[in-house]
Amino acid sequence: MSDSLNSELIAFRIGEQEFCVDIKSVREIRGWTPATSLPHSPNFVRGVINLRGAVLPIVDLGARLGLATAEPTVRHVIIVARIADRMVGLLVDAVCDILTVARSDLQPTPEVGGELGRSFVRGLLAYEGRMISLISLDRVLPPPMEMAA
Repeated sequence: MSDSLNSELIAFRIGEQEFCVDIKSVREIRGWTPATSLPHSPNFVRGVINLRGAVLPIVDLGARLGLATAEPTVRHVIIVARIADRMVGLLVDAVCDILTVARSDLQPTPEVGGELGRSFVRGLLAYEGRMISLISLDRVLPPPMEMAA
């Protein structure tokens, strides 16, 4: 999260769980568009779509996080986000909220999920009776060499 006292986050749902990412990483939110599959891509990469002339990889965020693989419908959305120097579409069930939270509201990720779980989740927010996991976007995409393998 940023160094300011408050941060804005976009909360979204995958299955029954809620997650969020820093709003500064999000470029747009769009409806589901069927993706063109790519041979030999990781199982969490749904394929690519044409986004105003640019090829945008679509990551099934549920599958990437070890949850169920999505069966996209018209209700699913793609969160277009910048991760380092790459743009990626994150397939999620629905966007829920835009949250303004204090940095002090972010709790550390418990050690019960193992190292892999903690590498994807930067922290947890208890917000209005909900538990929301803050996703570390830099862990969502594998290094470029792994994507090409």
